[in-house]
Amino acid sequence: MSDAFTTRVLNVATGSSEAIVDLTRDCEAFLREAAAGRDGLLNVFVPHATAGIAIIETGAGSDDDLLAALHSLLPADDRWQHRHGSPGHGRDHVLPAIVPPHATLPVLGGSLELGTWQSVCLVDTIRDNPDRRVRLSFLG
Repeated sequence: MSDAFTTRVLNVATGSSEAIVDLTRDCEAFLREAAAGRDGLLNVFVPHATAGIAIIETGAGSDDDLLAALHSLLPADDRWQHRHGSPGHGRDHVLPAIVPPHATLPVLGGSLELGTWQSVCLVDTIRDNPDRRVRLSFLG
C-alpha cells in the first residue's frame, strides 16, 4: 500500500449503555503518523449496522442532547419490525440513516481541520454489542 493511503482499525469498548465516544484524539494520533504533515482527507467509518459517526460538540451537554433527540426520533419500544435483541432494538438499525456510519474530514498540514468546538464521535445506541470497530483511513 502506498503512503498516499493509510488505514487503521480502532477497537472501541462502548459498554452496556448508550454512548457517545469522542474519537478526536485517536484521529489526531493516527494523522500524526499517517499524514506526516501532508494535506488530504480522513475518512472515519464504523462497519456496524447499528452505530454512526457524528461531528458534534462534547462535554457541554450536546452529547446528552443528541441521545435525547435520538430517543424522541427513535423510541426504544415495540413499534419496529426488526425485533431481535433488546426491546426496541429495531431503532438501532434505523440510526445510521440519521447518524451516518461515516464522515470524511479535511486534513491540512497533517492536522484535522475541525471547528473550535467540534469533535469526531462514535454514536452507539445499542446495548447488546459493547465492542465496536472504527476504521480510520487517510488519503493524502
